[in-house]
Amino acid sequence: MASSASSAAAAATPPEPLRRDRILSSKLYLDVPGSKAPVVYSPAYDIAFLGIEKLHPFDSSKWGRICKFLTKEGHLEKNRVVEPLEATKEDLLVVHSESYLNSLKSSLKVASIVEVGGSILSAKLALERGWAINVGGGFHHCSAEEGGGFCAYADISLCIQFAFVRLNISRVMIIDLDAHQGNGHEKDFANDGRVYTLDMYNAGIYPYDHVAKRYIDQKIELVSGTKTEDYLDQLDKALKVAESRFQPQLIVYNAGTDILDGDPLGRLKISPQGVVIRDEKVFRFAKDQNIPLLMLTSGGYMKSSARVIADSIINLSNKNLIELGSQLG
Repeated sequence: MASSASSAAAAATPPEPLRRDRILSSKLYLDVPGSKAPVVYSPAYDIAFLGIEKLHPFDSSKWGRICKFLTKEGHLEKNRVVEPLEATKEDLLVVHSESYLNSLKSSLKVASIVEVGGSILSAKLALERGWAINVGGGFHHCSAEEGGGFCAYADISLCIQFAFVRLNISRVMIIDLDAHQGNGHEKDFANDGRVYTLDMYNAGIYPYDHVAKRYIDQKIELVSGTKTEDYLDQLDKALKVAESRFQPQLIVYNAGTDILDGDPLGRLKISPQGVVIRDEKVFRFAKDQNIPLLMLTSGGYMKSSARVIADSIINLSNKNLIELGSQLG
């Protein structure tokens, strides 16, 4: 039961002094000048697998297309985007075991290591600026010892562990609104009172992880075909409950767009405008309480996802929930 899962996780966890030393010696926490926006992206996020990506449900150029929409339409200057460093093996060992890293095939490593670095850096930027967006990341099916669902590295767990040590915080809320259950981070923070998880997902699709469900602090299970109005109503209620239960110092928002109507894997029926409103609600929830928020773009398996994410970021800027303009101007 729960105890066996916890003991397995403990066996994989590095000793706390070693973990702390690895975090303190990492180079991923760059000093980012105020002239840059807290929007993190690298061209290395956009990978191709020798044409295999055309047969794969994931839009491997999604992240680059989001940034192109924002820059070409004048919402964000290209030179204001923050480029992260690639996470090293020592960085990954903060959460993952040596045996797990050795089990990965090299083809899985190409881009996601950079995205991991982006998620870790974004937490620092969120604390400094009040918000940050990693245009990538959100590998919420990966735990310390097990990958899955296109997720090779546990960037959410990594960015939180770095935040505990380097940002001197002890209370983090994960708001996971990807269509799929975030079973990776749920296992990694099983019975860890420093992390509160709100997970709203389609219970009728992958990963069906009943063990991880035990560790969700606030679980909202949707049915396939859930429509926009019902979805947003359930989100409103969930955020009210979360506000009364936990007072975090950082929110990690996993903002998957696989909730969109027509997504082949999410099987929900949320309109593009519904996604825009969803993100606005979460950012407003954070801003009203003066809580720094880190947004990860996570899953989304249609070509339209990039446009919807860009539109959402533009809306957040228009509503003064984020500031894309220069802070020095």
